[in-house]
Amino acid sequence: MLQITDKSKCCGCNACVQRCPKQCIVMHEDEEGFLYPQVDVTLCVDCGLCEKVCPMLAQNDVKKALQIFAAKNKNEHQRLRSSSGGIFILLAEQTIKMGGVVFGARFDKNWEVEHCYVETIEELEPLMRSKYVQSRIGNTYKEAEQFLKEGRRVLFVGTSCQISGLHRFLRKDYNNLLSVDFICHGVPSPGIWRKYLQEIKNNALQSEAAGKNTVLPFSLKSMPVITGINFREKGLGGYGWKKIGFVVHGKSPLKGDQNSVLLSVDFGKDIYMKGFLRNLYLRPSCYNCLVKSGKSQSDLTIGDFWGISKLKPEIDDDKGIGAILVYTHKGIEALGFISCDKIAMTYNDVIMENPAIYSSVMLTNNRKRFWQFFFKTNNIKESVNKALISSFMDKVKGKINIYLGKA
Repeated sequence: MLQITDKSKCCGCNACVQRCPKQCIVMHEDEEGFLYPQVDVTLCVDCGLCEKVCPMLAQNDVKKALQIFAAKNKNEHQRLRSSSGGIFILLAEQTIKMGGVVFGARFDKNWEVEHCYVETIEELEPLMRSKYVQSRIGNTYKEAEQFLKEGRRVLFVGTSCQISGLHRFLRKDYNNLLSVDFICHGVPSPGIWRKYLQEIKNNALQSEAAGKNTVLPFSLKSMPVITGINFREKGLGGYGWKKIGFVVHGKSPLKGDQNSVLLSVDFGKDIYMKGFLRNLYLRPSCYNCLVKSGKSQSDLTIGDFWGISKLKPEIDDDKGIGAILVYTHKGIEALGFISCDKIAMTYNDVIMENPAIYSSVMLTNNRKRFWQFFFKTNNIKESVNKALISSFMDKVKGKINIYLGKA
C-alpha cells in the first residue's frame, strides 16, 4: 500500500489513482497547494499495483540521446505563438492527420491547468505555449491507454515525471505511442497560482484606469474577468524570445466593456515568475528530480535552446529556437514526418545553458522562508520579497563574518 511519509518522494503524477483496481486512492491538496494520494485503508486489498506504477519508487537508468538538434518551425506565426521553436504543434498536427489523438495541458475555465486530449487540429490551440503551473493529470493515462488499445496513434506531452508516470501506468511499450517531455525547471504550486490570479484581479480593480501595468482602461465597478494568459509573449509590446513578457488579458463583466490588458510585465520581473525562477514554491520532488537525463522513457525531449545565439548566431532570429533530444527510434521516425529547419548539435552544446536537462534545482532556506511568510500574510508579493531580502541579508552577514574572521 502506498504511503506518502516524505513529500519529496511524490511527483503527483496520478498513476497510482488511475491504476488502483478498487478506486480507493484519491488526490488531496495540501497546505502548499500540491496534490498527494491518500488511500482508503478500508477498501485497499494491498495488491501493490500503486507501488508498481509509481515513478518515484522504481528508477530507470540514464539514457543517452541518439540525436540532438537545434530546430525551428518554418511557420513563423506558429513559432511566435509557441515555445520550444514551435516543434510541439508540428508533432501534434501530424499525429491528428494520421488519425491520432494528442494529450497536453490547457487552461480550464478557472485558468488553472489540466491535461486533456484533442482529436482535431482546431482544438490544438489551447495546448500550445508554456504554462508554469503543475497540471492536473486526471484520468488521461486511462484515456490514452484506451486509445492505444484501439490501435490509434497517441502523442502524449508532459513533464518528465508525468511521462514517467504514464509509462509506469501502461506497463508495456506501445508502438503507436509517442511520448514527449520538455526541459523542466520544476513545477510551481497550483495553490499559489490560484492565489496569484486573485491578486491580479484585485490589483487591477484597485488601480487607476491608466495604472502602472494597465495598458488599456477597464471598468473599476466590478471584478475583472480574465480572458487570456500568455506566460511568454513574444510578438507584442516590444517582447521577443530573449525578452519575453507575461501578459494577462481581461474585461469587466459589465456590458459593453472591451478587452483590456490587466497585466503586462517582463517575464523575470513578474512577482509570480520571480518566485518560480528563485525556486520558492516548487513541488518538493522537483528539488531532487529522479527522471531527468532521459530516465522518463520519453521518445523526445523538447525545450528552448538557450545559448544558441552563442553557438549558431546566424539562425537566431529572436522568435524561438527549439532543442530536441531524440532518445528512441520512434522519436527519429516522428521527426521524419514533420517539416522543420534543424541542425545537428552535441550534448555539450545543448546543456551549456540548459542545465535542467540533467540537474535539479537547489533546495535552499528561501523556500522555507517563503512559506513561513505566506502562511502569515497570505500575500504572494510580500512573501516573495521578504524571502529574497532575508536571503540577501544572510549572504551579506556571511561575507562580513568571513571578512572579520580573516581579519
